[in-house]
Amino acid sequence: MYLAKVVGVVVATTKDEKLVGSKILVVQPIDTNDDPIRNREVVVDSVGAGIGETVLVASGSSARNAFGDKGAPVDSAIVAIVDSVEISD
Repeated sequence: MYLAKVVGVVVATTKDEKLVGSKILVVQPIDTNDDPIRNREVVVDSVGAGIGETVLVASGSSARNAFGDKGAPVDSAIVAIVDSVEISD
């Protein structure tokens, strides 16, 4: 799992039937200081996140499980909206 900032929305009028009703978003992976890392990614939203929110993204089988369907065509999914991050040194 990793932290990311929601930066965009993908509109797809035609998609796999298992994705119908799902919101597809663009996220920018970030570090714990909110600085961008890696490239932006397209993910499926399972929690109702919006642009500008910090989210937790799961990938692989964990992402598919978020939708209750192990056969869903999902590689990455937003599984939480982050309220805060605390790091103790």
